[in-house]
Amino acid sequence: MQLSRRQFTLGALAMGALGSFAGTAHASAGYDYTSRETFDLFDKLFHESGNGGQPTDTNEHGGLAWGQSYVLLGFIRMYEAYNDTHYLDRLIANIDLVLANRDSVRGVKDHRGLSLPAWRAMAPYTAGIVTLKSADRTPLLEVRTALTYADNAVATVRAGSSEGRFTLEVKNHRTNLVATFPDLSLDPAAADYAVRRIFDAYPTPTLVTAKELRPSPEAGAMPVLGATPFTSQPVVFTVHTGMITYPMASFAKIVFRSPKLLAVPKYRHKAVEYLKAARDAAAVHDDEWRQTEDGHGYFVWNKGTPLGNDGTEQPTNQSLALGQTYAELAAATGDPFYRDRTQRMARTFARELRVDADDAYVWTYWPTFGKVHNGFAKTDGVSEYTPSSNPGRGVEDLSHGAIDVEFAAAAFRNHLFYKGEDMSRFARTYSRNLIAPTGADGHPTAYQRVNGTGSTTSAGQYLQAPRWMAVAQWDEAVFTHARSIYEARAVQPQLGSYLGCVAYLNWHARRGA
Repeated sequence: MQLSRRQFTLGALAMGALGSFAGTAHASAGYDYTSRETFDLFDKLFHESGNGGQPTDTNEHGGLAWGQSYVLLGFIRMYEAYNDTHYLDRLIANIDLVLANRDSVRGVKDHRGLSLPAWRAMAPYTAGIVTLKSADRTPLLEVRTALTYADNAVATVRAGSSEGRFTLEVKNHRTNLVATFPDLSLDPAAADYAVRRIFDAYPTPTLVTAKELRPSPEAGAMPVLGATPFTSQPVVFTVHTGMITYPMASFAKIVFRSPKLLAVPKYRHKAVEYLKAARDAAAVHDDEWRQTEDGHGYFVWNKGTPLGNDGTEQPTNQSLALGQTYAELAAATGDPFYRDRTQRMARTFARELRVDADDAYVWTYWPTFGKVHNGFAKTDGVSEYTPSSNPGRGVEDLSHGAIDVEFAAAAFRNHLFYKGEDMSRFARTYSRNLIAPTGADGHPTAYQRVNGTGSTTSAGQYLQAPRWMAVAQWDEAVFTHARSIYEARAVQPQLGSYLGCVAYLNWHARRGA
């Protein structure tokens, strides 16, 4: 059988790649990261690797949100680049597996006991909880740690210095951080009452808080001595839902706008199915939505949600991740509900943008109107798991900023908000701020933060550079620099985001051609 040129090239690439995927990077130096052959090979290698972020994963540890979501979006971009339904078929195969892992299908519940049509997550993101009990198994005290990787923490109860007293130690074995509370009491009238003492000591290294579990607490109770591991609590995150459903909503929009695709029963039926799935998942977060009379909108973490900074406004990227889905749902359905929410979020984000001396946009990780950005005290009663917080005014980083820019581009493409001038300024954020001088290894790299500061050696940042292709048409340097990062390092498909990045390089190169 005579091989086609594409089959021959793919086979040749595979012969060089299989060794380099195991560690010999020089074998992949010839990859063209703007070719579909490279993407197709990487698609095969990634899905055969068993690395995290497979479509069969749950999202318990964020594998779908921070791995497979980029793969799904990569299939969308490859279809847009080549108009080949092969990529829609690949997308369908993976989305069906992802939908099979929704909480409502798996029969698992979130921290409220709800089994929802979305994807819960636990470690390393959520707070851990331990219930201290008496000898007769009566629940006495709920101890919480809001430090990340809470499932690596252990609560140890030891005898105190006198009768009716105990010492509590909370240690995180991943970070080796520990907080110790000696001679606590479970008598609410005592000066050393555990709930009060722990609250007064906050913030401790392991960010411990405690909650009374007895309806009528009395003196004399004592917890059983010994060590108990913390359990990270299940929470459905707005950002995770947005990342996972954005490609689903995009698929529906593509099909509904194409008479040719709409005439194919498979695509038509899947578009209807995925549209409903995206809408159902997005609706899970309606109780976290806040809007103002002057036209703004954003998401919060409701107080009592078991994670750090419950009761506060979510980081900009975490709100805008679901905003991406809203923008595509608005375009797919024409529903004014999604149009309104997209525009409110776009208006809120626009208010956060500052124009710097290079006519580029700069913004912060936490919204400037929010409680975390400005800080809050215990007396404010803002948060249950994080009673107080110093101001958090850090500048947005390259990777999370890519979500923000993706949202802005989706709103722009769907004629919902923003103008070409805005897109140009986002492009200049990359070309004038993020592009850094060549690193010590002689390779091109990028700054960590969107104002051109921070580390240039974090692979978790500079290898996400191609995700800024949404604004590359306004400044070609975004494309050429991001591509050079991949070429210089002979990047392999270890992560789902790398596969998505290769798709984005194809997308821009093809669109430019």
